[in-house]
Amino acid sequence: MEKNQSIRQLAVAIYTVNRHAKTAPDNRQLYSLKKMALDKLIRCAHAEKVGLHFVDNPKFSKQHSTVLVRCGEFLFHSIPEKEDFKSLPHLGQQDHSSRNPQERMSLKTARELLSDYVGLLSIKTPVKAKPKPKKSIHAIKNTQKFRSSYLDGK
Repeated sequence: MEKNQSIRQLAVAIYTVNRHAKTAPDNRQLYSLKKMALDKLIRCAHAEKVGLHFVDNPKFSKQHSTVLVRCGEFLFHSIPEKEDFKSLPHLGQQDHSSRNPQERMSLKTARELLSDYVGLLSIKTPVKAKPKPKKSIHAIKNTQKFRSSYLDGK
């Protein structure tokens, strides 16, 4: 039972990483972590490739497909390999009525769990340095005081 619980925790971690990757400005690291974890789960027979789906919003109007992967009660999409087109059935359009269970896990916990499972060193988010404030283009270049005869009362 403990093995099934750990596989479920991995599936929840992939679900969390995937959910955050969809809205992240730089999502390459999250998607690569998801792919590595799914590939290892498939190799260890804890997940299975079900079939191929058409992508709903293809880039540059070019239709392509993704692989549907089942891990426990969760379904994920991944990038297909060449042999997937020969060995897997094509399921057509995605079924929008089937949804993953709503689970909650912090992104930090999910990343640590998947990094440990895949065997990566802990992934740290790079800390961005604060940008230097921009100088105003309207700054006064001459710092000497302006003297007005009007204000002096002369």
